[in-house]
Amino acid sequence: MYTEFISSDGLIRDGRKSVQKLDIFEYERPIGIQLYGHIIESMVEAACLAEKSAPDLIDINFGCPVRKISNRGAGSGMFRNIPLMVEMTKRIVECTSLPVTVKTRLGWDESSKPIVEVAEMLQDAGIKAITIHGRTRAQMYRGSADWRLIGEVKNNPRMKIPVIGNGDIDSPQKAKQMFDRYGVDGIMIGRATVGRPWIFNEIRHFLDTGCLAEPLSLREKSEIAKEHFLKSLERKGEKVGILQMRRHFVAYFKGLVNFKETRLKLLTSIDPEEIISIIDMIPEQFREVLK
Repeated sequence: MYTEFISSDGLIRDGRKSVQKLDIFEYERPIGIQLYGHIIESMVEAACLAEKSAPDLIDINFGCPVRKISNRGAGSGMFRNIPLMVEMTKRIVECTSLPVTVKTRLGWDESSKPIVEVAEMLQDAGIKAITIHGRTRAQMYRGSADWRLIGEVKNNPRMKIPVIGNGDIDSPQKAKQMFDRYGVDGIMIGRATVGRPWIFNEIRHFLDTGCLAEPLSLREKSEIAKEHFLKSLERKGEKVGILQMRRHFVAYFKGLVNFKETRLKLLTSIDPEEIISIIDMIPEQFREVLK
């Protein structure tokens, strides 16, 4: 697991939100703290601060495509200054005793996909693994992830570190296909977990047995959604905890017949007890569309 990515500037300035993201619970291990930024000195200092939280590794985010981050030169914006990307990585590796990994993309845009060469340079800078999202910064999350270049990195005879593939993995079958076709050492899953955090169990079961796991019942999904909601309240507070759960509620209960009115209540209620009551009654009142 990885923490939500943390701004190096926010962390070294003791920003409350950034510092809170350093919290690690033992049941989450092994876990990496992921940092982003565009200034070497700030990133090095942030890595030293992050190390004090005793994660299992430090991860550098060179992949975020969001404009306000990439246009400042952080995240995937580092593809516009590859020497800086490499030097930053080298300095962070030197400053910490923890393993350092990188999450990145194929490149800046369709005309610039230097990931094969960049992966070699980052390996030479001392990272212990690399995760590659199969899109460019310009693509954001549009179109399909291109795994061919991820496979090219993995099959580069110079690469000795683990290569982890990321992008569009939303089923156990697709996960197995990526392992079989491209030979990656691991896969990373992001957006497909929204409303379906049990996808990891589904994939593990399929890889181990070759059979699809029994699908969860609506009651089981409702209990997981409720647990998620209660943890969100505990962690984020009532106001933020409710607001941040709304997109998850949409995903958890997608595909229910005649659910529009109840969905609206879930998305507009500001009373935790009312929201829990709505979740509790869902298994009794609705059924899922057969797929």
